[in-house]
Amino acid sequence: MFTGLITTVGRIASVTPLGPEAGHGRRVRLQVDPAWLEGVQLGESIAVSGACMTVVDLRPDGFAFDISAESLARTTGLDTPGALVNLEQSVSLSTKLGGHLVTGHVDGVGQVATFEPIGESWRLEVDAPPALGKFFAYKGSIVVNGVSLTVNRVSDLPGHCRVSINLIPHTLQHTNLHQLRKGSAVNLEVDLIARYVERMLGAPQEQEDV
Repeated sequence: MFTGLITTVGRIASVTPLGPEAGHGRRVRLQVDPAWLEGVQLGESIAVSGACMTVVDLRPDGFAFDISAESLARTTGLDTPGALVNLEQSVSLSTKLGGHLVTGHVDGVGQVATFEPIGESWRLEVDAPPALGKFFAYKGSIVVNGVSLTVNRVSDLPGHCRVSINLIPHTLQHTNLHQLRKGSAVNLEVDLIARYVERMLGAPQEQEDV
């Protein structure tokens, strides 16, 4: 479990196929600030731009994770050498919940429709798959590339749902969101509570035996 508060940005140092065929995944090695790695252990879960990954190799200057072909097909930005990725270590029971409850399970890939300055901040508009639209609400939460953000506006449009977000300078300075451009692909995760509410409201009611 995570909070969506990014604690450092790493860089993809190398990507190695785990097998000779297209169905094989990749081993991705990240270069990270050594101070951030203090306390990190093999087998630990780390959110990499919103996707929960397991540490399979640990070195003084970074770590590696294995990602399957299935996960690569359902995410973006996790296998490009040189790319910056947002990182967050998993929470403990003593961790402050400054963002919101984040699972690290990417629900879909969105596309940036607008990324422009407004005063000291930036307006980010993301087109999400239509199936995710029901999970977004005004002043609700959304995860973009692992970052916990607040929804300012939701518009249901033909073929997609557009979510509008305001980014303050601090967020841009401490995450990889400053690299976004119109057309950029981003990992999205919906609010955990909204996910369960939708399931409970949509599940068929079972009748009790009398």
